Amino acid sequence: MEQQQQPKVADEIKKMEYEPLLPAELSLIRWSIGIGVGSLFILYWLSQWLFPGGH
Repeated sequence: MEQQQQPKVADEIKKMEYEPLLPAELSLIRWSIGIGVGSLFILYWLSQWLFPGGH
């Protein structure tokens, strides 16, 4: 029996058409980045406040 070759991932990606992001997806991305950056600032501030000698 012959084995068929599996398509390469790079070839399949090249064949794909460009699909723009939907407004809901853009909103989710923006919120996620905002929450992540905000959390970093809050956690840094908390660490400064709770452990002042550690920095």
